[in-house]
Amino acid sequence: MSAQRACGVNDVAVNAAMKVDLDGIAVAIVKDSAGDIHAIGDTCTHGEISLSEGFVEGDAIECWAHGSQFALKTGKPLNLPAYEPVPVFPVTIDGDDVLVDVQNPLTQQ
Repeated sequence: MSAQRACGVNDVAVNAAMKVDLDGIAVAIVKDSAGDIHAIGDTCTHGEISLSEGFVEGDAIECWAHGSQFALKTGKPLNLPAYEPVPVFPVTIDGDDVLVDVQNPLTQQ
């Protein structure tokens, strides 16, 4: 696994997201309502909108522009207008660091 540091564990609040760039890939680091951290592709597959600027509810993130929600664990859209998934990347917590492996996504677009 070629994981690299994306941010600190405390850099992201519960029910929030932040955008990071790893190897030229825009990634949304998301902390869900349970406090679990996820890494997904930051770009909505419907409208080229940054998902990290959207809303986090439960285990999903919603695109602020058109309302499509994506499951944080699978990247699958939960409603229209998006119908293509976003990639999901492996996350490892190492002390206070969030490590993400963008070279080996768990799901592909």
